[in-house]
Amino acid sequence: MGEASWMRARAQEIADEVLFPAALAVDAADRVPASQLDLLAAEGFYGVAAPPDAGGFGMDLPFAASLVESLASGCLSTAFVWLQHHGPVLAAAYSDRPGIRATWLEPLAKGARRAGIALAGLRSPTAPMRVRAVDGGYLLDGVVPWVTGWHMIDTLYTAARDEHDDVHFLFVDAIDAPTLAATPLELVAVQASRTVDVRFDGHFVPADRLADVQAYGKWSSSDASGSALNGFLALGVVNRCCRLIGPSPLDAELATARVALLAADANAVPAARAAASDLVLRATAQLAVQTGARAVLRGDHAQRLLREAAFLLVFGNRPAIRDALLTRLRAIPPR
Repeated sequence: MGEASWMRARAQEIADEVLFPAALAVDAADRVPASQLDLLAAEGFYGVAAPPDAGGFGMDLPFAASLVESLASGCLSTAFVWLQHHGPVLAAAYSDRPGIRATWLEPLAKGARRAGIALAGLRSPTAPMRVRAVDGGYLLDGVVPWVTGWHMIDTLYTAARDEHDDVHFLFVDAIDAPTLAATPLELVAVQASRTVDVRFDGHFVPADRLADVQAYGKWSSSDASGSALNGFLALGVVNRCCRLIGPSPLDAELATARVALLAADANAVPAARAAASDLVLRATAQLAVQTGARAVLRGDHAQRLLREAAFLLVFGNRPAIRDALLTRLRAIPPR
C-alpha cells in the first residue's frame, strides 16, 4: 500500500474508531479534545498540504478531499478545526518572502504549530480589515468574523488591506492581548470548534511575519467562487448518513456529488457546492425520519447531523453558491 493509500485508510479508521464514537460528547463540549488533534498531528495529517519535499502531498485535490470527507464523517467539529490549518501551510510553502518558508513550514507541517485563518475581514464592504506599515512591522485594525479554533491554535493567518488596496497576509500569534480580543460565537452546531470574532485595535505584527502581498482585485476574483474542498465537509456528513441509513439511492447521489466537486473549475464550483449542501440537508432529514422520535433526543446522532447540515448550508458561502442553492431549494419538484 502506498503512503497516500495508507493515509486514506488511516483517516477513515480514525473517523470510525475515534472520532465518531466521541462525536456526541464533542458536540456538547466547549472545544475539540486536544487528544484528537494531537492524534491527527502525530499521524501526519497536519502536513498533508505541504509540498513533497517537505513531507506532504502538495495541492492534490482528490487526495485532500478524501481525507476531509472521511474525517468529517467521524466528527465535523474536529475536521472543521483541522481543515483551517492547511491554507497557512500552503502559504508558508509557497511564500517568496525572505525567511517565511524556512521559519514556518516545518513546524506547521508537523503540527508543532497549529494555525487558523482570519480572511473573512477582507469581505466587509464597509469596514474591511486594515493594515498600515510602521517602523519594524505593521499595525492591524478591524474585525475578522468566523475565526475557528481559538485557544486550540497558536497562529492566525491574517489578511488586511492597505491604503493602496493591496492585501497583506501575515502570520499573527493567536493570543489574547490588549490589542487583540476574541468574542465567542454561539453556533447551532460545531460549537466545539471555538469559532470567534477577532478584533484588532492597532495590533503590532513584526515585519518578518509578512507572507505575501497581492492586489485586492486579484484576491477577490479568486475568492468569488468559493472552495470546492469545503464541499467535502458536507459530503462527509452525507457519508455518515448513508452508513447509518443503509443502502439507498443516497449512495449514488453521494458518488455523483463527489465527482462533480472534483471536476469543477472555478465557474462550476458554486453549482457543485450547492448540490452538496442540498444533498446534506436531504440526507440528514431522511436519517431523522427513518430514526423516528429518537431523532429529537440530544443523545442521538440524527439530531446532531441535522444541525450540522444547517451549519453547512451557509458555511463558506459566496453569493454565487447562495444563489445556486436557493435556486435548487425553491425548485418545485415534478408531480
